[in-house]
Amino acid sequence: MQGGELFDKIIERGHYTEKDAAAMCRTMLRVIHHMHTLGVMHRDLKPENFLLSDNSRNATVKATDFGLSVFARPDERFEDLVGSAFYVAPEVLQCDYSREADIWSCGVILYILLSGVPPFWDDTEQGIFAAIVKGDIDFQSKPWPSISSGAKECVKMMLTKDTTVRATAEQVMNHPWMKEDGNAPDTPLDNAVVERIKKFSEMNKLKKLALKMIAANLSGDQIQGLKELFESMDADGNGTITVQEMREGLQKQRAHIAEGEIEALMNTMDMDENGTIDYMEFIAATLNASQVEREQNMMKAFQTFDKDDSGFISIDEIKEAATEWGMDGSDMEKFLKEADLNGDGEIDYLEFVQLMKNSTPLKKKGTLNFKA
Repeated sequence: MQGGELFDKIIERGHYTEKDAAAMCRTMLRVIHHMHTLGVMHRDLKPENFLLSDNSRNATVKATDFGLSVFARPDERFEDLVGSAFYVAPEVLQCDYSREADIWSCGVILYILLSGVPPFWDDTEQGIFAAIVKGDIDFQSKPWPSISSGAKECVKMMLTKDTTVRATAEQVMNHPWMKEDGNAPDTPLDNAVVERIKKFSEMNKLKKLALKMIAANLSGDQIQGLKELFESMDADGNGTITVQEMREGLQKQRAHIAEGEIEALMNTMDMDENGTIDYMEFIAATLNASQVEREQNMMKAFQTFDKDDSGFISIDEIKEAATEWGMDGSDMEKFLKEADLNGDGEIDYLEFVQLMKNSTPLKKKGTLNFKA
């Protein structure tokens, strides 16, 4: 599967057309239909678990990672709490679900394919789960006003809370927008990179420092798309992006963003506060969640902080790292306190993982087995 993860391709391209999104989702629905016909429920469908056969636009999409999958009769109900936070269905959180949960996950993926962000968002897992149970879907924010009604109908068919009326894979595939010769428009969608930058602006300084460390440890192949995007914005090729270059670069990407927002984004990305964005600052700001949350990437960042190999990160180590990576560490105490869940004055690895995932443990009946 030389094309890598579908999720990474979404990030690299920045956007798809509706026709691209329909083609990707149609393949996923065929996979789901095939699995369900064989009595298999996947239970962990997400973009990272769909791989591309090669790097062409017509690459074959295949499902992987059946570690949480089970055989399920049509009338069989399940109680164990498994899956991945953004993609889990509301009935799974209520510990009473069946095959329809896979359709919900596919609906979340389609929403991301069309907009670049998940439909249910919060800074913590508990907040994400509360949003999922509430079920309010945003079709007002950009780019949704410019997305076709057919695309929205397909999303709604799959993200219906009532499982008795939620569409099957076959029903969604028969929608005019979803069909192979259907009416999905072949026009570009808004650039998703801007949305990731906006999310990055909500992170605290300690997490930004950790992201910079993770970015530095990634190989060229892992960030090739972002590298090319940076170089396209760095008009004079001096290794930094100015406000004017950011403005012109976003215009080339067809990203619609207000002038004041551009300066605000620049300020949040400018970790060393020198007025420009260098390459590592840009990569750190635009990394996607699957890259950040990979075990080996988080472990490397933690070990970079933990100079004395004690298994804990102290405030002195944080300040030392900030200086080393060109950031102001004078106010890091408050960020350490936010991450220090047990109040012992240091950050252990589990607390560091919580910081990077912006998540808190969910206390609920059933087996908790949420994966990154």
